[in-house]
Amino acid sequence: MINKMYPCLWFQGNAREASEFYCGVFRDSQIIDQNEWVVRFESSGQYFMCLNGGPEFKITPAISFYVLCETSEELDEYWNKLMVDGKVMMPLDKYDWSEKYCWLQDQYGVSWQLALGNLKDVGQKFTPSLMFTKDQVGKAEEAMMSYISIFKNSEVVGMMKYGEGQKDEGLVAHEQFKLNGQVFMGMESSMAHEFAFNEGVSLVVECDNQEEIDHYWNKLTDGGKEGNCGWLKDRYGVSWQIVPSILGKLMTDPARSGRVMQAFMKMKKFNIQELEEA
Repeated sequence: MINKMYPCLWFQGNAREASEFYCGVFRDSQIIDQNEWVVRFESSGQYFMCLNGGPEFKITPAISFYVLCETSEELDEYWNKLMVDGKVMMPLDKYDWSEKYCWLQDQYGVSWQLALGNLKDVGQKFTPSLMFTKDQVGKAEEAMMSYISIFKNSEVVGMMKYGEGQKDEGLVAHEQFKLNGQVFMGMESSMAHEFAFNEGVSLVVECDNQEEIDHYWNKLTDGGKEGNCGWLKDRYGVSWQIVPSILGKLMTDPARSGRVMQAFMKMKKFNIQELEEA
């Protein structure tokens, strides 16, 4: 079963091109639906939404994707394909946490952490990883506990902080937690990074009813900021889209899609009844 939480990647009008690229990189991948605004592909049970946006936002490494590779050959395959016109952030090498690991930024600006490991240890191929930088440094643990209080079927899996004498002493080196049964990771860095969370990578939450939409919207905007068309920023700067699960069906109905789009363009928080009546 594919989880109803998945990342949305903001592209400059080339969402289809990027989706085809990723389906050519990762095994067991295919485009599952598309329209002129978004393309969604699935890879090893994980949805990714690729949005045809504009120049307003740029994808940054603040949210990257940890990819578990079960063989060295698989990791090398992904590395070679993703590095075409890409950029090395941490070189391919042996590290304390993995016999083989790298962090890179591909030609579209999306960041990937490739690691050799056992899929059964995490339970999913792709794990969103949140890096808390700038004024969010020191808030990773607080954010994790906040998210766990909001989403059902959630728990702390583990957390490790930098030790005494280390540069980021007391900060979160790595945390792992589950939201709605899906694994997420977090970390902190006091380095002078030029990036922070933004709309370039957002997290989509599909909701089956208005009660769910109201719950997530109200909880995540507490201390955050409301946006348009179901978008919001939480108090930590992370962007979310709280959307009705029926939206995709409505938008692919040629007889209704125009009216539905006109309706939701006027909304901040989605109203399912108004969309169905459009």
